[in-house]
Amino acid sequence: MEFYRITSKENDIIKLISQLQKSSSKRRELGLFVLEGLRICSDAVKNNYDIEMLIISETANEKYSENIEEISYKSKKNFVLPDALFKKISDTVNPQGVLCICKISSYSPEEINPEGKYIALENLQDPSNLGAISRTAEALGIDGIIIQGGCDPYSPKSLRASMGALVRIPVFQTDNLFEIFETCGLRSFAAVVHTKAESLGQVKFDKGCVVLIGNEANGLTDNAIQMSDVLVTIPMRGNAESLNAAVAASLIMWEMSK
Repeated sequence: MEFYRITSKENDIIKLISQLQKSSSKRRELGLFVLEGLRICSDAVKNNYDIEMLIISETANEKYSENIEEISYKSKKNFVLPDALFKKISDTVNPQGVLCICKISSYSPEEINPEGKYIALENLQDPSNLGAISRTAEALGIDGIIIQGGCDPYSPKSLRASMGALVRIPVFQTDNLFEIFETCGLRSFAAVVHTKAESLGQVKFDKGCVVLIGNEANGLTDNAIQMSDVLVTIPMRGNAESLNAAVAASLIMWEMSK
């Protein structure tokens, strides 16, 4: 495949990459996001993401030529940059020199398996937590993540924290979690710290269920708690009042996977 050369930081494509890396609103407006790193770009190809552009450094072109060729055949346009220019647009300290601009996959509620098991995140703010949850979800065979509010799953921080999991498992974004649950017939479990909630070890997660995890500081909203079918809590000893959101989600997903 032919590669076009870019040498100026004033090039429109260089400016576009910077905008997509920094702005969630720009990502939503254009329906595009940036992936950086050889493996995650290869994962995007394997998972049928539309690759709008492949951008590589001169060194990467020599070092990873075989892998890059595979990605370039799926990309609509391919560009090569001097190493110094690539480093300026990179979001990492020691870039591999491989970057893709991809279309955001718009998973629809119709693609939710009514017999599947899902994790739902309401107003989760920390990209590190989102990344950790997605990695555990993939490892334990959870069918997908449903997100309302909070951090952007297509931000560089979220994608990096997920180690590519966010492009390998379905991610559904919505403004109304319970509308999706009702449409798909999913039984909802709200993870809470509550004396009247059922203990995690006593709950049976049958097919067609979803567990809700809330905001790191405030937990789930009152509306989410009231509308959930079951309240579930993780018993804790000592003086701990709550668990990190990613830790709580991981413990629950382990029980879901049994």
